[in-house]
Amino acid sequence: MSGTTTAGPRRPVGVPRPRRAEDHGAPGVSRWTVLVVLCVSLLLVAVDATVLHVAVPALTEDLRPSAIQLLWIVDVYPLVCAALLILFGTLGDRVGRRRVLLLGYALFGVASALAALATAPEVLIAARALLGAGGAMIMPATLSILRQVFPDRRERAVAIGVWSAVAAVGAAVGPLLGGFLLEHFWWGSVFLINIPLMAVSLPVGRWLLPESTGDRDGPWDVLGALMAAFGLFGAVFGVKRIGGADPLSLGTIVPAALGIALLVLFVRRQRRRRHPLVDLAMFARPAFGTSVGCIVLAMLALVGLELVAAQYLQLVLGLTPLETGLRLLPLTLAAMAAGLAGSRILQRFGPRTMVVTGFVLTAMAVLSLTVMGRQDQPAVLVVGFVVLGFGLETTLFGAYESMLNEAPARSAGGAAAIGETSYQLGAGIGIALLGSVMNAAYAPGVEAVPGVPSAAGASARHSLGEAYAVADRLGGAPGAALRAAARDAFVHGLHVTLAVSAGLLFLGALAALRLPRVMDCGRPTD
Repeated sequence: MSGTTTAGPRRPVGVPRPRRAEDHGAPGVSRWTVLVVLCVSLLLVAVDATVLHVAVPALTEDLRPSAIQLLWIVDVYPLVCAALLILFGTLGDRVGRRRVLLLGYALFGVASALAALATAPEVLIAARALLGAGGAMIMPATLSILRQVFPDRRERAVAIGVWSAVAAVGAAVGPLLGGFLLEHFWWGSVFLINIPLMAVSLPVGRWLLPESTGDRDGPWDVLGALMAAFGLFGAVFGVKRIGGADPLSLGTIVPAALGIALLVLFVRRQRRRRHPLVDLAMFARPAFGTSVGCIVLAMLALVGLELVAAQYLQLVLGLTPLETGLRLLPLTLAAMAAGLAGSRILQRFGPRTMVVTGFVLTAMAVLSLTVMGRQDQPAVLVVGFVVLGFGLETTLFGAYESMLNEAPARSAGGAAAIGETSYQLGAGIGIALLGSVMNAAYAPGVEAVPGVPSAAGASARHSLGEAYAVADRLGGAPGAALRAAARDAFVHGLHVTLAVSAGLLFLGALAALRLPRVMDCGRPTD
């Protein structure tokens, strides 16, 4: 595993390759140096996805957004990012992946400055939307350049392991870094940290990163790209709304229906075109389609579960936000370890065994957490979170690696965009589905508490936090009874949600049986 090979695909000795305009990049740069630059890019996007969470109270006090505006401030980043992944991923295949990545850097820096200096909720919403667009440029570009720079599957598996470990670090560092900055500066500082990093990343990326493109035959399907963008936006928006308080409103059904209709038309259009935007033939390869399905199932089962777990730690066990973050830290550390060890696990056991085992380990960890009740059991939580983090990262590593290996190099940007889109869709559906399961199991326990007025019970059914607020207003014996009933109902709902999540994970294990048994390290896919 030499660190001196020039970044880019290998070619036979003695066969010169014509120099093209797209082959810029510092000569003799190690592909492992390229990996470092790509990981820094990913780290910035991953941190920015979670750093705002701890700043919400401070910016709410300063900007005074309405409830709807606050929802858009938080949600517009992942919505826009998910909607534009396919557009920018396939555009990178056409005009150059490095070019799109560098444009993403610039947009991310400008949007960060706009967000940090926002004086009105509307400005912050627009800035967050631009950050989402920048993230959609950066995320598939990093993965597709990685696919191009590491043609050898064994080395690519190591690179993907490092890449995924960095993603786990970013998600964990975001709230901690945001909390540190908020203790010393104003809420806009959580965005300002991006500006110097992007100012350095732009020239370094332009100097070190190699350019690569995919198949340039035929015109780029602009209409198809817009259909995919608006279709994904509507679908993801609808999915997020389904998990909210009013899942059957027109504001939920209409965007979701329009989004799904546009995506159906997009698929039909791609099948008819001679030069499609997305090569749907990739889904005919069992390993590719199965890997995408495994990513969706893994995220569907676990993202909503993480949200419920955070509420349990704070509202049932009474931990502070910092203590909650520390309790969840073993999950992140285990995920990092699995990412770094993923290459050896994959080579030793093969994709099928790796992904199936990852699903089963995660499901067992989820089931072990059903022993959680009203009393704190830190040892059980630590062990459960460690196994959960290791199992989840093992699953996602094997699925991502198999998906990228099955995709032709010319379609690397589109394949990376599909993988990231499936990740985002799985996360959105998971929050909606498991949130609905949680609410359905929780609500009956607080609607008819003896001594509590029916109106108070109706308000308390929305969430545990709202039930606590209602109990505080009632006071006395009725308030204490409602608080105890709500806590017990939440624990019951948590157990039901854990059982459903484990069922989804076992379903993923069955689906993963279609993956290849061994890791084929033959000639790279063309």
